[in-house]
Amino acid sequence: MIHVVWFKRDLRTHDHRPLVEAAQRGPVLPLYVIEEDYWYLPDTSLRQWRFTAECLAELDTALERMGQRLILLRGSVPEVLDVLHRSHGLAGLYSHEETGNAWTYQRDLAVAAWARSNKVPWQQYPPAGVVRRLESRDRWARHWEERMAAPLLRPPDRITGVRQDGGDRDWLAAPRGHDRSPCPGRQTGGRAAGVALLESFLSSRGERYRYAISSPLTAATSGSRLSPYLAYGAVGLREVVQATRLRLSRLQGPADTPWRKSLESFQSRLYWHCHFIQKLEDQPDVEHRNLHPGYDALRDEHIDPERFEAWRSGRTGFPFVDACMRMLWGEGWLNFRMRAMLAAFSSYHLWLHWREPGLHLARLFVDYEPGIHYNQLQMQSGTTGINANRIYNPVKQSLDQDASGSFIRRWVPELQGIADERIHEPWRLTPGEQRRLGVVIGRDYPARIVDHLQAARAAREHLRSFRQGRGDLRIEAQAIHARHGSRRRSQRRSVRRRGSQLDLPLSTT
Repeated sequence: MIHVVWFKRDLRTHDHRPLVEAAQRGPVLPLYVIEEDYWYLPDTSLRQWRFTAECLAELDTALERMGQRLILLRGSVPEVLDVLHRSHGLAGLYSHEETGNAWTYQRDLAVAAWARSNKVPWQQYPPAGVVRRLESRDRWARHWEERMAAPLLRPPDRITGVRQDGGDRDWLAAPRGHDRSPCPGRQTGGRAAGVALLESFLSSRGERYRYAISSPLTAATSGSRLSPYLAYGAVGLREVVQATRLRLSRLQGPADTPWRKSLESFQSRLYWHCHFIQKLEDQPDVEHRNLHPGYDALRDEHIDPERFEAWRSGRTGFPFVDACMRMLWGEGWLNFRMRAMLAAFSSYHLWLHWREPGLHLARLFVDYEPGIHYNQLQMQSGTTGINANRIYNPVKQSLDQDASGSFIRRWVPELQGIADERIHEPWRLTPGEQRRLGVVIGRDYPARIVDHLQAARAAREHLRSFRQGRGDLRIEAQAIHARHGSRRRSQRRSVRRRGSQLDLPLSTT
């Protein structure tokens, strides 16, 4: 009889309770299942798989040092478990709980049914601060604190292995999936890279975090860049929280004030990471449906294909918006404020329903985390009923975050020769200036798809008229806040002041 440790989005051996528990009980078979159907989903992509594969290769090495390599098999999880059960006999199945998309939710239900029918106990453990079957948000913050304060678990020194064909060892051989676009600048997967980022952030890079994460020019180095490693579990949230608190405890003098403020801000965002995933855990249909059903009629789900394609491909005619989208295509990462701007521009200036743009962004994000992603999308589109509507002025954002135009020039080379003060609004160039600069608007670079000031006014008026006389919207919003709202009053006030600046997938503005 064997004990199967099923790795999902927890690709590490450190602070891994399922592995520790299984190793104490007998022979261990560490398992990862390549689920082909998952990689055909419209929110998955090749870039995500390659990051995952690099994590798996490093996990395999770590497990081999303990005495048993990772077993990599393809198929549906119940089918794979069935084969292993027939050949070895399963004494138990161990894994972390997962708050994923609807597909993984249904997959876990199928695994639970298989385990019951085969009388195999399935032990699931919470990976971070999300509470399964939470009755009330009133004590949630306390649960989170208790979990973050729990001692980190050391990996087993040795595990008793199992004779089993290791399966496909070509780690980067990708399943045939929905999206296969390249991402040459993405981060490298694996625990070593994640730990190195954590150490460099806490020792040097993070000092300006609080003030530098708004601009794409500075956020790439001053931000933690831990989001994909947290999303796939190469680094655990608890170890990040504890390492941050240890560093904070050593910052005592007046000269440490910038560091303290930055790390306090970072620490609060680690809390919000779980806060948003908890919403999806409590209400899984937010992936597909408006959190506030009263806003179902706000936008048509059948979106304008021309507007969507311009936005999706980074050809809206707004250089800063297009540069942000093109950076996502090329690197799979973008800082929080620019992600929020992309989502809000789609929702308000182009008046697109959030679902299709959300799937596109999910595919581009190497750090795609469903719980954060869909809740933040709905916040930016104005369909939660409990969050303020933020309609970004794309020109103001461009001037504020990229005054010199260097970010634009990197990602929109068509505008390379335009002066700093003109590059943010190329539609203002006269025909003569366009000819002299060698960039004709509408030919070499698109004309802007909308007048952003008029589109913003129209969006505000649409929202105002939609809400007018709708007391039922407010009543439902109160119920939503009671179910999902944070109970950390001081943090909520801070979020309102700073615009909820999270260094996380599709974070708020």
